[in-house]
Amino acid sequence: MARRIDSKMGTNTQLAHIGNDPREFYGFVNPPVVHASTVLYPDAATMVSRKQKYTYGTRGTPTSDALCDAIDHLEGSAGTVALPSGLVAVTLPLLAFLSAGDHVLITDSVYHPTRNFADTMLKRLGVEVDYYDPEIGAGIAALIKPNTKVVFTESPASNTFEMQDIPAIAKAAHAAGAIVMMDNTWATPLYFRPLDHGVDISIHAATKYPGGHSDVLLGTVSANEACWPQLRETFTTMGVCAGPDDVYQVLRGLRTMGVRLAHHQKSALDIARWLETQKGVARVLHPGLESHPGHTLWKRDFSGASGIFSVVLDGGGEKEAHAFLDALDIFGLGYSWGGYESLAVNVFLGDRTVKKAYEGPVIRLQIGLEDVDDLKADISRGLKAARN
Repeated sequence: MARRIDSKMGTNTQLAHIGNDPREFYGFVNPPVVHASTVLYPDAATMVSRKQKYTYGTRGTPTSDALCDAIDHLEGSAGTVALPSGLVAVTLPLLAFLSAGDHVLITDSVYHPTRNFADTMLKRLGVEVDYYDPEIGAGIAALIKPNTKVVFTESPASNTFEMQDIPAIAKAAHAAGAIVMMDNTWATPLYFRPLDHGVDISIHAATKYPGGHSDVLLGTVSANEACWPQLRETFTTMGVCAGPDDVYQVLRGLRTMGVRLAHHQKSALDIARWLETQKGVARVLHPGLESHPGHTLWKRDFSGASGIFSVVLDGGGEKEAHAFLDALDIFGLGYSWGGYESLAVNVFLGDRTVKKAYEGPVIRLQIGLEDVDDLKADISRGLKAARN
């Protein structure tokens, strides 16, 4: 008999047990890592009909099924695909639901590689691309055209952390026959379930918190019942499956994601509140802070916050930003986030079409699992260097 794990159980109980059934694998706690291309059929008739669970390595294995089943449980989705990176998790659904002559609306605060894909590949394929103010809410209805097929959201923004009114945007999009996609990497399905708020396609860079150790690249895309067939068809047509070892590492990371996220959240909020009191700081961009313009939306829709936010320095430019970064000892200078180590990066805002003014450089901080007092001391060194 399979384990009965339901959404009424505690988060960590669910994470410890979803996506595997030891009884299916001789009692072993973890599912096997299946390396597969060819799958054999018992006879010619079955080979023609393909009426067996597994048909070829790119179309799913027990390993990929274990992870996708676990994500479906967390998302409340009809189906999930596992992909080689977070960026592929963005590009695959856009290719699945957009054709030449279609129009897509993308939040202007979007993850830069998403913008690059839209401005190069999508435009080359004949898709019309427009960017909108992330704080537009229901006002997005005025931007929707007869050929708008997709509205792409990301909340909060991964660099400047604007909050989007996802239910209002979804309502306007659906009224016009468009589908809604959301990059939900920041919150993970533990702190926000997009499909419960009107989103059709939920996207995650599982490289980040699900993986959790800065050593694996993976993305997941989950769809509601209406969109799942088209997403799955595109997935199988393009053959962009994730490797079994990477899938296994992310499945393993899921087991501790709840515990890690709780620590990330607590430390990040502590440091964000402390930063609001520090000399040389103009403002802190963290939706969990009462001072944040999107705090009410965050509190209404989200059940938690992760470990990444930005701080705006009080004046200066690239010179001051570099001084801040170069003075850091514990924080690494590197892209990505969601791992156990703290990271810092100077945010590039030159690609924005909806211009917003900031008092100084915007520094994005990924708060890892280190001790908070050590991280505060490190940030203090950075702030002092920037002032000098």
